[in-house]
Amino acid sequence: MGSIVFIAFVAIIACLALALFFMLRPGSPDKRRTHFMARALAMRVGFSILIFLCILIGWKLGIIHPTGIPLGK
Repeated sequence: MGSIVFIAFVAIIACLALALFFMLRPGSPDKRRTHFMARALAMRVGFSILIFLCILIGWKLGIIHPTGIPLGK
């Protein structure tokens, strides 16, 4: 479970870097460049949802245990 979360986190960073590359690319903004940048950002959202679901499933299955701050102390 931890490796899936780590791989998804690295994929999020890679998608952000790819979107930045297409955004800062010299030249006039054309449809192809905008399409690639939007696709990279959409993939980032998908990977963020994947991380959230993996953490939620791991918590429900008992793989991840919350530590938290004890109340009243």
